[in-house]
Amino acid sequence: MHKVVANAGAAIHDIADGATIMLGGFGLCGIPENCIAALVKKGIKNLTCISNNAGVDEFGLGLLLKTRQIKKMMSSYVGENAEFERQLLSGELEVDLIPQGTLATRIQMAGMGIPAFFTPAGVGTEIAEGKEVREFNGRHYLMEMALHADFSIVKAWKGDTMGNLVFRKTTRNFSTSMAKAGNITIVEVEHLVQPGEIDPDHVHVPGIYVHRIFQGGGYEKRIEKRTVKM
Repeated sequence: MHKVVANAGAAIHDIADGATIMLGGFGLCGIPENCIAALVKKGIKNLTCISNNAGVDEFGLGLLLKTRQIKKMMSSYVGENAEFERQLLSGELEVDLIPQGTLATRIQMAGMGIPAFFTPAGVGTEIAEGKEVREFNGRHYLMEMALHADFSIVKAWKGDTMGNLVFRKTTRNFSTSMAKAGNITIVEVEHLVQPGEIDPDHVHVPGIYVHRIFQGGGYEKRIEKRTVKM
């Protein structure tokens, strides 16, 4: 199967209005910058976006929020984006806030083919509304469903033309799980190499999960909050 595509535009060519997409990254660390820019340029609407966060104003998913392309956000943290807050309070944006551990596990379960699991996170809060609660060994747990997507979009440091991926340090974050939870997985990499150039022991995501891959460029790699010590 030929997986290499020319660029971000070619990689996201069949993402249509109303799609559900997962986007890797933690804050601004390891986000698929090229694909986000391509989604903005394509102008598709009514997206459901699953991401740990909602980016910041003018960068990351904040760009898609600015152009009103996102209908619903499923995230665990959204506190750095003023436009997100405005759209939420005005009723323009649907939001499903999910505890971070629950979000990560829902994505992992999708990749593993497990339809649901039980967690104590959220018991007794509004997160539990409408969900099944069971008692195990004297403690109550919520049933949470696995979280799938039409497309998973992630960024890796290095990948080969067969789709084997290597991430650098904390850029791995949600991306390794998301790569396994989408019907179609799209990957942009900083370095695209030939098969055999990556040590098998260094592979974080095997190529079996990857459908399209391309070498990106022009990464800004912004820091979400720059902290200095006097």
